[in-house]
Amino acid sequence: MRSTLLSTARRLHAAPALARVAWRAPAASRPPALPARGALLRALSTSASPGEASASDAAEEKPKEAAAEGDAAAGAEASAAGAEAGADAEAAEAEVDEVGDLKKRVAELEEEVSSKHDQVLRALAEAENARRRAKIDVDNAHKFAVGKFAKSLLDTADNLARAADSVPEELRTSDENPALRQLYDGVAMTDKQLHKTFEQYGMKKIWPLGEKFDPNLHDALFEMPNPDKEPGEVGHVANAGYVLHDRCVRPAGVGVVSKPPE
Repeated sequence: MRSTLLSTARRLHAAPALARVAWRAPAASRPPALPARGALLRALSTSASPGEASASDAAEEKPKEAAAEGDAAAGAEASAAGAEAGADAEAAEAEVDEVGDLKKRVAELEEEVSSKHDQVLRALAEAENARRRAKIDVDNAHKFAVGKFAKSLLDTADNLARAADSVPEELRTSDENPALRQLYDGVAMTDKQLHKTFEQYGMKKIWPLGEKFDPNLHDALFEMPNPDKEPGEVGHVANAGYVLHDRCVRPAGVGVVSKPPE
C-alpha cells in the first residue's frame, strides 16, 4: 500500500507537465482525473505500514488486556474467596452436624451405660439373694437334718416319761422294793440321756405349765376353769412339746384356762 501511495505522489509532482499537454490530447485519450494533492498527502500521513498499525493496535490492546487480566484476576480472587467461604460454611455445617451426632451418640452411650449399670446391680442383688438363700438352705440342712429322726424318737421319750411317772413317788427312794427302785432309776436315766442327746442337736423339751398360751408352740386340747389362774394361761400339760432350734417339731398338748362365767 505504501508503494502505491509513493507512486501516486510522484505522479502528482509530474502533473503540471502533463497538464500543459493535456489540451492537445483528445478527450478520449486523456487519463483519468487524479485525486487532489492535499487529499493524497492526508491519506499518506494517516496511512501507516502494517507493522506500525499492528504495533499501534498492540499498544492500544495492552491496557485493555491488562484491564481484562485485572478483571479476570479480581474475578478469580472473588471466585476463590466465594469458594473458600462456601467451603468454610460447608465445613462449619459438617462440624456442627458431627458435633450433633457425637452428642447424640454420647447420650445413647450414657443411656446404655445406665441401663447396663442397673442390670449389673440387679444381677449382683440376685446373686446376693441366691447366695443368702443358699446359705440359709445349707444352715437349715445342718440344723434340721436330724429333724425327722428326732421326731421319730419322741414317742420313745414319751413312753419313758410315762414309765417313770407310773412309779409312785414314795417307792422311788424306798428300800422296800429295790427292784422297782432300780427300774425307775434306769428309766429316768435313759430318759435323761435321751433328752441330753436331743439338746446336743438343738432340740429342746417344752413343758409350758403356767405360761401364756402360744398357738405357735401349744396345741389347745381343752379348756378348763381355774379361778387361781388367768384366762388364756396353760393350766394342764397332757404331753410335752419339742422345738428344733427355732422350729416347732411338735406342739405341746395343753389345757387352757377358760374365762370365768359372767
